Amino acid sequence: MNTDEPYEPIQYHWFYNQQVDSKDSWQPFSREDSQRLEDANSQVGKSGKEEVVVATEGRRYDVRLRERRRYAMYWEQAPTEVRRCSWFHKGSKDITYTPYPEKLSDILEDAYMIAFTLDEWKTNLELPTGETVILHNPKLMTQHPNGLKDFPPSPTERAQTRTLKRGIENISVEIPEGEPERVDHLVFMVHGIGPACDVQLRGIVQCVNEFRNASNGLINSHFRQGEDTSTIGRVEYLPVNWHKVLHGETIGVDKDIERITLPSISRLRQFSNDTVLDLFFYNSATYCQTIVDTVASEINRLHSLFLQRHSQFTGYVSLAGHSLGSLILFDLLTNQESSSEGTAHDELEDPHNETVCCSYENLEAELRGQGFEEHLNVLQREQVDMESLMLCSEKDLKDIGIPLGPRKKIMNYVKKWKHSRTRSGHAAQTETYTPILGMRRANEHQNPTTSADDYQHFDVGIGQVSIDYPQLAFHPQAFFALGSPIGMFLIVRGLKRIDPNYSFPTCKSFYNIFHPFDPVAYRIEPMILPPDVNLPPMLMPHHKGRKRMHLELKDGLTRVSSDLMGSLRMVWQSISQVPTPALEEGGVNSMSPAYEAEVSPMEQDEGKLTKVGMLNLGQRIDYVLQETTIESFNEYLFAIQSHLCYWESEDTALLVLRELYGNILSRSQS
Repeated sequence: MNTDEPYEPIQYHWFYNQQVDSKDSWQPFSREDSQRLEDANSQVGKSGKEEVVVATEGRRYDVRLRERRRYAMYWEQAPTEVRRCSWFHKGSKDITYTPYPEKLSDILEDAYMIAFTLDEWKTNLELPTGETVILHNPKLMTQHPNGLKDFPPSPTERAQTRTLKRGIENISVEIPEGEPERVDHLVFMVHGIGPACDVQLRGIVQCVNEFRNASNGLINSHFRQGEDTSTIGRVEYLPVNWHKVLHGETIGVDKDIERITLPSISRLRQFSNDTVLDLFFYNSATYCQTIVDTVASEINRLHSLFLQRHSQFTGYVSLAGHSLGSLILFDLLTNQESSSEGTAHDELEDPHNETVCCSYENLEAELRGQGFEEHLNVLQREQVDMESLMLCSEKDLKDIGIPLGPRKKIMNYVKKWKHSRTRSGHAAQTETYTPILGMRRANEHQNPTTSADDYQHFDVGIGQVSIDYPQLAFHPQAFFALGSPIGMFLIVRGLKRIDPNYSFPTCKSFYNIFHPFDPVAYRIEPMILPPDVNLPPMLMPHHKGRKRMHLELKDGLTRVSSDLMGSLRMVWQSISQVPTPALEEGGVNSMSPAYEAEVSPMEQDEGKLTKVGMLNLGQRIDYVLQETTIESFNEYLFAIQSHLCYWESEDTALLVLRELYGNILSRSQS
């Protein structure tokens, strides 16, 4: 009997399965989530037939322990299998270890316990699947295919042999540390054209996950003091998917386009139908309305669900949009209705707001008067009151069993009710001016004049389709545009200049972030500043605290050249004995503007820079990423990649964090 050391029961760790290239890939839960699952699992047997649900991964997923399934809470995703893991295997051609099913793990653990306790090794164990496991010693255990006859195995059998490991500590796997429970700030991220968002052809959910991981890593490295003192929790990023609705069966546009698509170069035409056509859809009154309604309703739905799952949340909410997604958000924010007291969310949440409650009652009465009593009873059964109905999408009504016809009519009544409610209190403000343009509506042709009182509502821009813009359920703190064509679209719509006094009705800050080689990105600041002011964009800091080497070398050479020219000028002026006033007018000081133009924007004194309108409270709007060394060799080669780089850009994530946490830190210190 083995008396050297006692047998110790196995330590379990929980994994979930996700498909990668149609293959199973088992990922470990964080240590905190795994421990929560383990603790809750002990209650499954005690709870009878009731399901035990555990929120994991920042409360973005729920695990149902009886089902052993993991469900996404904010987006559509097929449920994935969950395992309580203890034993793992890996083939000769495998890269990572795969956990055994729980029943097989129990069989292996029982055999191991007996062998360890009796100190009897080199024993064979026949698994229910037909394979043979040989326990050579505590450190060496192997699994062999069916029909194993000899040991050592033959070459064919050796190729199919698997190595077994007991316990997660014996396999090479990176276990996440977990995310802080407290969320300081919520950011909704809206994608651009097409279903794929990056060069790896990943969807918006995967790309936002990548951005969130980068953000969490930067919080650990750049905000450690705030994290250690519990001043900082984390930022939650949630994806907003509008492409699926536009190209889904409800709209039916894909089938219509397919009927007129030529059969030649089919792959290229399919790519065009999936991506480029989104730009045309957004300039169509019919589909623009669908896109805007989908984005706004999805943001409001996610916002409501987030508040339900984070009841203690008191932080800010912001928006981020990539490519066309940024233009959609820009138009939405331009058409929001500002309120004198609180936010739209506060109005909806206030149970003492008699006007809103009365309005909801009027809406319910109108729906009942149209013969929708049966379907309203379904809503009540699902605990959907009129306030909740404002946040429902058509898919939500479909999911609870309301048929297509009544569903369409109910959504139409809700849309008209929203429109009449938001317009009723602001009719006087929307009669005359288009504030962002600083001129009257396109069909009036008056002189381009405006006043401060006109910055209340943006109705229809020159060249912009006329639609009813829905209202968001909150006032965003900041709006981040990534690789954005906003400037180009405004120019095409007929806008030459943004009035410096204009700001979004409900959003305080605006950041236009772009890669220098991004072919889709355009600047905003030149549309605000006077034509004679040539202000380069702000160079975003590298997340490691310095410029990239090739940019430092370039700036160094520029400084050396400038200093050398300045020295030669001073020597020449000394020889020429030019009077002092002339020196001030055309001598050394005349070199200063040229020198400052060569200095990178991040090194300039930001306090001395020209005030850039009110879109970002007078602060800078345009921010440019630093290209990598390899990108600098060929701008054209990396053009497409540069438009899709933001999801993995730690520099972009760092700028977002600094802007968001600047507000939080100042608030906590006040």
